[in-house]
Amino acid sequence: MSNEIQYILAMVLSFVPALVCHEAAHGFAAYKLGDPTAKRAGRLSLNPLRHIDPFGTVILPAMLMLMHMPVFGYAKPVPYNPGYFKDPRKGDLITGLAGPAANLVLALAGAGLAWALLGTALTGALSNPVFEWFYLMYLPTFTLINLFLMFFNLLPIPPLDGSSIFAILIPAKYLPKYYEIQRYAFPVFMMAVILLPYLFHVNPFGWYFDVTAYNLANLVYPFPIA
Repeated sequence: MSNEIQYILAMVLSFVPALVCHEAAHGFAAYKLGDPTAKRAGRLSLNPLRHIDPFGTVILPAMLMLMHMPVFGYAKPVPYNPGYFKDPRKGDLITGLAGPAANLVLALAGAGLAWALLGTALTGALSNPVFEWFYLMYLPTFTLINLFLMFFNLLPIPPLDGSSIFAILIPAKYLPKYYEIQRYAFPVFMMAVILLPYLFHVNPFGWYFDVTAYNLANLVYPFPIA
C-alpha cells in the first residue's frame, strides 16, 4: 500500500469519528439540558450518515488534503431549541462547547494510547507494518484531526461553536439580529478559508493551527508529530 493511500486512510478513519462524536456531543448536551430536539431528529446517533454534510464533510476536507493544508470541516448542524433550557444563554453556551470538548477528549485519548504503546513500539513492534501504520501515522493523525476540529470550531465566528460565547454576552434585544447574521457569516468565512491561501498565498488559518493545535499535540504526545 502506497504512503499516499495510507495517509488518506488515516485521514478518513480519523476525520469521520471526530466529526460524528463532535456533533453527537452537541445533541447529547442539549438533551441533558432538557431539549429533546436532537434526539427526536436521530442526531444522538454515532451513525456517520446522520451527520454528513456533502460540502463540509466530504468536499472541503478533500480540497484541504489536496492543498496540503490542515484538514477540518463540519457536519449538518445539530438542531436544538434553547426554549427548552432553564437558562437559554447558559444552555446555548454548554451545548456549543460540548462539541469541541468531545474532540479534546478524543485527542487526549489518542495521545494516551500512544504513550501506552510506546514501550511496545520501542521493543520492535514497529517492524510489523500494520502496527507501524497505526502507531506512526494513524494515532498522530487522529490526535491532530481532533485538535484541528476543536480549535477551528472555537473560533468566535458565527455559526461556529465559539460564537456561543458571544451569545451569552449580547443583550437579549440584539439576539435575533445576531442569529440572523449567523446565516450569512459562515459562507463568507469559508470562502476566506479556501481563497486566501490559494489566491494570495496568505494562510492565517495555518498560522492559527501552528500556534494552537500543533503546539498542544506536541505537548501531550510522546514524540514530535508536527
